[in-house]
Amino acid sequence: MRRLSVGLGVLLLMGIGVGAAAAQDDEQYAAVEFLVLRDYNGKPVKNASVIMHPVKRNGKQKNSGLQLKTNTEGKTSFDGVPYGPLRIQVLADGFQTFGEDYLVDKAEMAITIKLKRPQGQYSVYEDHPEDKKEDKKNDAAPPPAKPEQKPQ
Repeated sequence: MRRLSVGLGVLLLMGIGVGAAAAQDDEQYAAVEFLVLRDYNGKPVKNASVIMHPVKRNGKQKNSGLQLKTNTEGKTSFDGVPYGPLRIQVLADGFQTFGEDYLVDKAEMAITIKLKRPQGQYSVYEDHPEDKKEDKKNDAAPPPAKPEQKPQ
């Protein structure tokens, strides 16, 4: 009797393993290549962090993720990205952080990302001469002409 229960247990575990393997075979995976370039001159950005976050159906990113680094040519890749929505974030010293969602729906994808230089912050506590010029233009404009009314 004990041998029978051990045998059934082993068969049950094998069945679960085969079922899990079959479920994984149904999921499709893609090979994704990334090219990270400077926006202003098109040159590659080396050692940029490319972070991939899977996205749930409700649009929130899952807790898992994978970080890649670009080489001297600004390239990196990963083979085994599951089909579906994928949030890409790119971080590099001296550049604005990049973030965008992509839909992985092909066996092979190539994604080019152009990083911008950081922008200065706008402060209400600083003088902005260009704003004052706009205000003067608006103040100098004559009021719109009213149509003349004829006596009846």
